Amino acid sequence: MALLTPFSKVPEVNTATVLLIENEEELQVKLANSIVQHEKDFNVNVRLAKKLPLPVENKEARPRLDLIVFIINLLSERSFQSAETSLAHLHSDCFLGKVCFLVTNARCGSLTQERLLSVRRLASSHQCPVLCSEHRTADGVQASAMRLLTLLKVSAGMSPLSTTALFLSSLTRCSLSSDLEEDFLQ
Repeated sequence: MALLTPFSKVPEVNTATVLLIENEEELQVKLANSIVQHEKDFNVNVRLAKKLPLPVENKEARPRLDLIVFIINLLSERSFQSAETSLAHLHSDCFLGKVCFLVTNARCGSLTQERLLSVRRLASSHQCPVLCSEHRTADGVQASAMRLLTLLKVSAGMSPLSTTALFLSSLTRCSLSSDLEEDFLQ
């Protein structure tokens, strides 16, 4: 099994690449279009995938991935399971500020709250941030795109500040409160 590694390729000049992984493609295309449309300072490549591992074909032509985003629809158990199984195909170096989770439908009842807790536990175990997205409105998609662009700029080294992806990851990672940690450990 070939693991996806973040530092296996040399970065392209003035270019950043984000990989959006979503099993159901509900938000992927809207988010990809919004990301490309709103970034003017550098070139953004957006790659789409349903799950990992990525196909072996064209592996050499594939660009370096600066940010990997798992989009999880909380109304779908399959969406969560797909993200969870895909994590096994990432090298541990990817979790150093290069992976985040974007969840949708977080306000849709008690079932989604249980799944949100599962996503938070998964993100906490990999020390990754969890972002919530309102995907039903254009403003919600745009806001999500802007948040992902901020993470992408830092993870690709395009941020004018001296912030690194690892430092940003330590500030934004999902940490469980003490009550949740007790439930998690039991």
